[in-house]
Amino acid sequence: MKKIVFLSLFLSSFFLGSAQNNNEPKAVIEFEVTEHDFGKIYDGKPATHEFVFTNKGKIPLVLSNVQPACGCTTPEWPREPIMPGQKAKIKAIYNAGSYRGVFAKGITVQSNSASGNVQLTIKGNVLDTPKEPKSPVKLDVGGGF
Repeated sequence: MKKIVFLSLFLSSFFLGSAQNNNEPKAVIEFEVTEHDFGKIYDGKPATHEFVFTNKGKIPLVLSNVQPACGCTTPEWPREPIMPGQKAKIKAIYNAGSYRGVFAKGITVQSNSASGNVQLTIKGNVLDTPKEPKSPVKLDVGGGF
């Protein structure tokens, strides 16, 4: 009988503790979009996209880290807390370097949001920069008459 009473008390306190934790105010990060397709981009020219998000929670949202999957992507993010209802941006800068072809890169956003980590994605297709056509006509710009 003592075991049943002890088990009942233990389970009750566990569920009450869980319910109390669920009622605590939390930060909630909500992105307008979590994926961006650059389409066709050219080598030698970095491509940039800003991911806009809002703190839909009741306490300040703090981004602890924004980690790209590789060195070809550089993120820029706000270091100060984002207040409830406030919007902010994470800028993703992709530099293809010598890579050509289709790519998809992830960026992990770590914060104090109730939803945990968020995965952002940038993708596109890197093409060679078009060469300027060379004209066979030579122009004399010396001004001689």
